[in-house]
Amino acid sequence: MKSHVKTHVKTHVKTHVKSRVKTRLRTRLALVTSAAVAVVALGALAAAYVVIRYEIRNQLDLQLKQQSGAIAQQGRQNGTGVLYAECAWLAAPACAQVVPADPAAPGQGGLVLPVTGATRRVAAGTLGPHYSDIVRGGRSLRMYTTPLGGGRALQVAVRSDTVEKGVEQAGLLLGAVGGVGVLLAAGLGYFSSRTALRPVTRLTATAERIAATRDPAHRIELPPHEAARGDEITRLTDSFNTMLGELEDAVAAQRRLVADASHELRTPLTALRTNAELLARAERLTPAQRDRAASALGRQLREVTGLVNDLIELARDEEPQQLVEPVRLDLLTERCAADARGHWSDNPFTVDADEVTVDGVPARLARLLANLLDNAAKFSPPGGAVEVRLTGTTGHIDLTVRDHGPGISAEDLPYVFDRFYRSRQARALPGSGLGLAMARQIARAHGAELTAERPLDGGALFRLRFDGPQHFGRA
Repeated sequence: MKSHVKTHVKTHVKTHVKSRVKTRLRTRLALVTSAAVAVVALGALAAAYVVIRYEIRNQLDLQLKQQSGAIAQQGRQNGTGVLYAECAWLAAPACAQVVPADPAAPGQGGLVLPVTGATRRVAAGTLGPHYSDIVRGGRSLRMYTTPLGGGRALQVAVRSDTVEKGVEQAGLLLGAVGGVGVLLAAGLGYFSSRTALRPVTRLTATAERIAATRDPAHRIELPPHEAARGDEITRLTDSFNTMLGELEDAVAAQRRLVADASHELRTPLTALRTNAELLARAERLTPAQRDRAASALGRQLREVTGLVNDLIELARDEEPQQLVEPVRLDLLTERCAADARGHWSDNPFTVDADEVTVDGVPARLARLLANLLDNAAKFSPPGGAVEVRLTGTTGHIDLTVRDHGPGISAEDLPYVFDRFYRSRQARALPGSGLGLAMARQIARAHGAELTAERPLDGGALFRLRFDGPQHFGRA
């Protein structure tokens, strides 16, 4: 009960953590997208506000300059003082006054606009025209001061509070637009993050389903419009589905290997147990019976040991790369043929080999050749020759092993390299059906390809081909 509760709690916590991680990723992506859009939108609105404010003030300055020129052309620059009586209450369209360079000059008692040292310097001609912002009667004004000549300066001012109010209203409007834009960006960011992460969500759900069911047959299914996009997410989905397919094949191959191994081991283990039980009652057997039982037990132990060793090598599915070295394949072929002659004395082995060197593991290549030679001798009739030919040309190396036995039937040819596969002719012969499978695995580990052929004049021919530069790697 405790174990069940603990497992349930762990599963709940794991699911909760995965959900939080997924949610945080989606939220983070939405925030980043929204922030990027918001920064761009607010930056554009701020630039628009600066441009609008500059243009409005520039229009006001242009208006002041034009009015100043019109007043100067009308000849109102004679004398000093205010040119419009309404200026005292800021009721005129533009307030204008003439200021002399000399502060002591008469006619300056009723000046409305402020007079500074800069104004006197403009009148004296030592300072150029300029704009300034002033406050008069609680209202904001924009004033333009320009020289009139004769030691006088003209000051023209207009109310700018309406202009500032327009700028402020434009700023508020742009701020409102920016706020709506930020909210819209947040919504679009969240929507885009959900849309972009939908395949990732499917991938996560598929991975969790495989973890829960231990079934790699599941796949991520994308709608046609998403599958047609061909973007990074789609490619990730395709890669994940490809990986699942490879995983499914590997799991199926592993299960087949275990099932085939258990099937192949059942018979010799049963025989071993029978002979062991028979020897346990050795006092009831004659010496000849004991010798036969001991001989059978030793033979079966060797068969089981060989079968287990073959299974271990096939299951490992790799080669020790640190042992790779240049190998004289012709010399190795001669040595393997000599060993085969000792095991199969009834069959002659002929070798015709060019001098060829390949990169590989000598022990593994010797195992490959021994398996091919044993297979050829096993299916050869008594006295039937096994022919080995090794040729090397520019671009590829060919090694062929041929026997003159019954050959390989058309229905058996596609399966001769499968693990534990045995044709009808081979079921009565010794062996486990792993020799050719191991030979092909070793060949592929050395960058070569092993194939089976049916010669026109009978028998079977196995061809080992090394194409191009020899590269050693995983099978």
